[in-house]
Amino acid sequence: MSKGGLLFVLSAPSGTGKSTVIKEVRLRIDKLGYCVSHTTRNPRPGEKDGVHYHFVTQSRFKEMIDKGAFVEWATVYGEYYGTAVDSLQRELDKGVDVILDVDPVGAQNIRKRFADAVLIFLIPPSLKVLEQRLRGRGTDSTQTIAKRLEKAVSEVKESVHYDYIVINDDLETTVGDVISIIRAERCKTTRRLEVIKTHFQL
Repeated sequence: MSKGGLLFVLSAPSGTGKSTVIKEVRLRIDKLGYCVSHTTRNPRPGEKDGVHYHFVTQSRFKEMIDKGAFVEWATVYGEYYGTAVDSLQRELDKGVDVILDVDPVGAQNIRKRFADAVLIFLIPPSLKVLEQRLRGRGTDSTQTIAKRLEKAVSEVKESVHYDYIVINDDLETTVGDVISIIRAERCKTTRRLEVIKTHFQL
């Protein structure tokens, strides 16, 4: 077990609602940080640099790759996404639990580096519901939606490698499920040993 904070990784197909779930979870549970990822894609309406993502150019992103700045990175639909290792490690070293929004490839790369990371996979109730959500966003072309649905099927297959699978049918229920996972992980015996040793002089 690594000392410091716990690392939670949430993955989901595009359009499943992971950003909304993470936002709601962080509003309702104490001491849960979030490491903002870097990306080369353009901001969507309402997104702010440094809040939702660090928006950078492809040349800048590639410089960071060359310098080993990312704990994980991947290309998704031609755009780069990555999590900077320095900012993540800094939070964990302070004892802050952190939740990340990472794709399945990135999640497995993170587990190689942080063996005790807790991986949670969020899936839609069905492919049909996911298609409705993607169309409802109004930001993607029909061709792009078709690609996202195809990728969603391959990503869901990766969910067998995760610690938990949560079905996002109802937001309140989903948020409650994720919070329950976080609280249960915090109470695991292996994570309470230091407290026991300190307060009971074992």
